[in-house]
Amino acid sequence: MRETSARLLRLLSLLQARRDWSGAELAERLEVTPRTVRRDIDRLRELGYPVHATAGTAGYRLGAGADLPPLLLDDDEAVAVAMGLRTAAGGSITGIEETSVRALAKVEQVLPSRLRHRINALQSVTVPMSNAGPTVDPSTLTAIAAACRDSLRLRFDYRSHDGTGSVRTTEPHRLVHSGRRWYLVGWDVDRQDWRTYRVDRLHPRTPTGPRFTPRTPPDPDLSGYTSRAISTSSYRYQARFTLHVGIETAAERIAPTTATLEPIDEHSCTLRAGSNSLDELAVYVAGKGFAFQVHEPPELVEHIRALAALFAAATG
Repeated sequence: MRETSARLLRLLSLLQARRDWSGAELAERLEVTPRTVRRDIDRLRELGYPVHATAGTAGYRLGAGADLPPLLLDDDEAVAVAMGLRTAAGGSITGIEETSVRALAKVEQVLPSRLRHRINALQSVTVPMSNAGPTVDPSTLTAIAAACRDSLRLRFDYRSHDGTGSVRTTEPHRLVHSGRRWYLVGWDVDRQDWRTYRVDRLHPRTPTGPRFTPRTPPDPDLSGYTSRAISTSSYRYQARFTLHVGIETAAERIAPTTATLEPIDEHSCTLRAGSNSLDELAVYVAGKGFAFQVHEPPELVEHIRALAALFAAATG
């Protein structure tokens, strides 16, 4: 009996993790026969979980039911959990934003409509204290998270840094949170290349779709890839420095949205940063207060050499 209960919980977790599953896929994941999967699905339905059969695919989908599943959360608890996750997803609790978005997508998927109305009403009369960075609507995050999870193309209106508007079509891969901002990493269908989008600048269009086969990501380290994309790659000058300080110390003063750090040894690290101005790069690295060496681009090497001579002459 304990083994059956554990399997039911695992089955429920799988159904919440993705929109559609075939019976064969569930049987393979659970290491049981398709017949056992059908019996377990029937048990979940008896417990009040709205598991629907999908037409034409011999599969299953967890839908939003008329009542919350028994023995999990009552109405007030469900509202409290969803509101707490929305608050955390907005970035007010450092370090759990991405996890909160994934959990919120699961919770809102199975909430009955009466509770979603209560949550939306509560959200509409709640005034958060403003923070230093741009804000993102949790519904936008959950829409993107669901499209990533289900491998559905996403179309959205996008506003670039200069205010220019456009409509983008992408195969969304992952959401990345920098601590202040949210970014979407996805394959741009029209440009046939990977792109990084600021989530606070996009507005999803509905419906999503069609499905796509997920591509190999541009880099196994998506955090580092995103940091390079927003801090270095898009600028005219892409600089490389050696900082004569350990990476942990450097990271205390250098945000991943402004530059990327790579360890060399315990006493030094590589700093990569971008700008359209050589003066900005020189002031940026000097302002961190670390001993450093500049390697590239050649124009920056010469520019810092000229600035050093100018400062030396100014001090006699």
